[in-house]
Amino acid sequence: MNREEIMQILPHRDSMLLLDEAWKDEDGAAHGRYTAKGTEWFFDGHFPGNPVMPGVVQCEIIAQASCMLFAGELQGKTAYYAGIDKVRFRRMVRPGDTLEITSTLLRSKMNMYVVRGEARVDGELCASGEFSFIIPQ
Repeated sequence: MNREEIMQILPHRDSMLLLDEAWKDEDGAAHGRYTAKGTEWFFDGHFPGNPVMPGVVQCEIIAQASCMLFAGELQGKTAYYAGIDKVRFRRMVRPGDTLEITSTLLRSKMNMYVVRGEARVDGELCASGEFSFIIPQ
């Protein structure tokens, strides 16, 4: 799905919608893609003359792609972070890089979801971790 279709699922808009495309594959994994243009707000001060995508932004991109795993439950609702665990950053992400996200559902109970997510650039692992979400009733 493209950005317009993603906005049917996620409430994010403008500078906080950090996915160019997203989809769920036949095995049930969620995928997303985002190309860093270099003009994004977070590159302005992180760091002048040496732009590096902040780790928290990488986590947000993983989270947005992960929402494709439970998109059916999001109709008219918002998923919120409930926890971020075991996160590691292994490679810097710079303007021009395309992040490729893969997330799989580890477990769910009622309105709580725990996923394992990874972000890669050119097949190289940039960020990974476990992300928990809650969808308030």
